[in-house]
Amino acid sequence: MSGDIQKIAVEIFGERHIIRGEGEPDYIRELAYEVDKKMHLIAQRLPRLAVHQVAILAALNLADELQKLKQEHESLLQLLDEKD
Repeated sequence: MSGDIQKIAVEIFGERHIIRGEGEPDYIRELAYEVDKKMHLIAQRLPRLAVHQVAILAALNLADELQKLKQEHESLLQLLDEKD
């Protein structure tokens, strides 16, 4: 179904959201699940934070994970280039 804009209902941190996108519904649900999970972990550790603060910390944590994976990927590509 690539290329078709779809609406997928997901729940993140107790709120229902409609996500519009071209991705497969299961993939979008998986992304929402990861965001929800990260927000719940942060809220458990820091229960006095407002929802928007939990969301910002979750976004920063996920961005950090992404950046580290990008750096690791780049390092692996450099290693492969050196071997060739």
